[in-house]
Amino acid sequence: VKRLIGRRFSDETVQEDVKLWPFKIVPGREDRPMIVVQYKGEKQFAAEEISAMVLAKMKEIAEVYLETVVKDAVITVPVYFNNSQRQATMDAGAIAGLNVMCIINEPTTAAIAYGLDSMLREGGRRTAIAGDTHLGGADFDNEMVKHFLREFIRKYKRMGVRSDQRALRQLRTACERAKRLLSSTSETRIDIDSFHDGIDF
Repeated sequence: VKRLIGRRFSDETVQEDVKLWPFKIVPGREDRPMIVVQYKGEKQFAAEEISAMVLAKMKEIAEVYLETVVKDAVITVPVYFNNSQRQATMDAGAIAGLNVMCIINEPTTAAIAYGLDSMLREGGRRTAIAGDTHLGGADFDNEMVKHFLREFIRKYKRMGVRSDQRALRQLRTACERAKRLLSSTSETRIDIDSFHDGIDF
């Protein structure tokens, strides 16, 4: 949802991401990307609505743990978020029933959590932080998915696999599992029964 919130469906980055996601994204009002969900019939949700659902659940968990009502919140966002994305995140907080006091960059909150703010005040050196919206665990998964899609198409000449949501979901799950295994081993296999058109891969 972070890659959709505050963006337009027609954005080039959204169009690139949509090709690899195992769920459907369609254009909504004002070119907003809408996530199609099978829930009590088919329904479409904006990224802000999905984010609001996550925030509402986090609010509920916090209230149980703290044994008090949570009204105010500070929400973190990636450092690369633009004003539109920050505003959409604030809107999601409001939908979740929160009074969003401010939006803070994730690296800033990490520094606060580890007390690095006091080190900087006492003469520590400054460190520049840069963000890349397409460099993370999901991007590694995406590259694996792209690779195996190319291999499947090369081997079986089945172009339709790119629009097979079930096959994409299976492949993404297998790639995520393989990625985790590769953290502790030097090699692994990806096997998917009846991947596309009854072909095992």
